[in-house]
Amino acid sequence: VQLQASGGGQVQTGGSLRLSCAASGFDFGDYGMGWFRQASGKEREFVATVTWSGGSTYYADSVNGRFTISRDNAKRMVWLQMHALKAEDTAVYYCAAENGLATRHKYNYDYWGQGTLVTVSS
Repeated sequence: VQLQASGGGQVQTGGSLRLSCAASGFDFGDYGMGWFRQASGKEREFVATVTWSGGSTYYADSVNGRFTISRDNAKRMVWLQMHALKAEDTAVYYCAAENGLATRHKYNYDYWGQGTLVTVSS
């Protein structure tokens, strides 16, 4: 099983980034996919999730309206489009897979990627 996250980098406040996550080694279409983030010194927190079909998405209040999660089951890919980035969005972003569901709870997720760092500066 592998979840390879990419697309992080440094961006100015108000800018945009698109994170990608490539999945392999499991039945991707059976899994809800989520993005979580962990800022320095803080716990890992939920950002967004999408159901196995892509039909439903859920967001943390802090990113709702600014971030969009999407997936392509044929390509085994998940994306997180981020707009209007703020300094408080600075964190390592992780993609994760949850068998059958798409919840906000990190302990429900079965597989995790290695993370990609997003730094938002003024």
